[in-house]
Amino acid sequence: MDADALQKLIHLLQVTDDPLIQEQALITLSNSAAFSVNQDIIRNLDGLSVIGGMLSDCIPKVKEKALNALNNLSMNIKNQEEIQVYITQVCGSVESAPLNSDLQVAGLRLLTNMSVTSDYHHKMINSIPCFLHLLSEGTERTQIQVLKVLVNLSANPAMTRHLLRAQVPSLLLLFDTSINRDILLRALVFAANLKKNMKIEDSAGIQDQYSEDSVFFTLCRGSAPFAQKLASLLHHPDTEVKEQVVRVLTQ
Repeated sequence: MDADALQKLIHLLQVTDDPLIQEQALITLSNSAAFSVNQDIIRNLDGLSVIGGMLSDCIPKVKEKALNALNNLSMNIKNQEEIQVYITQVCGSVESAPLNSDLQVAGLRLLTNMSVTSDYHHKMINSIPCFLHLLSEGTERTQIQVLKVLVNLSANPAMTRHLLRAQVPSLLLLFDTSINRDILLRALVFAANLKKNMKIEDSAGIQDQYSEDSVFFTLCRGSAPFAQKLASLLHHPDTEVKEQVVRVLTQ
């Protein structure tokens, strides 16, 4: 699509209250944003703020399509600089959306892109308990998407204490040979990142601040069950899984 057509779509979003028209316009903008040249054009036409404004819509489908459009647009660094103002609102949408809904997953996809670098991690700190709740209660689709966010956050040493402090009683259940391979692999990367960063943080002196349901207790202080899980996973048929198990064990 050329700039003129994109401008008309953005203008349409501004003037219509019809949710069906809004949805179709957002879908078209989202598809257009799959092409990098259009990502710049939409930003230069102030499209990011118009689409971002749709996140306040009370109709879930409109919100979801706006999140999908921002997700495609967030593949661009300059666009991320503008989209980051919506991170807190997106986190709120993820928390308030029905469990495992398309809206919730759309929000997690955008947060995944926005957490690839550590620039905006601090804006997601308050949602860490929500992310770990979704890890326990979500379907496989939700678990995979929230683990993508958690893996990105866990790669940042500044997020280590926030993640270790969070409570997730069922974390050990993810480290099992019967678990979906994509979930297991990401859970192992998450654990390996945290254990690596604990060396940097030197958590030995602050152990008492973690509860028995915390990520820290599961992976470190009460680590005997976790160690047993890892020993079993050394016999997993998938090479990448075994590599990550060794990475956890050697941190």
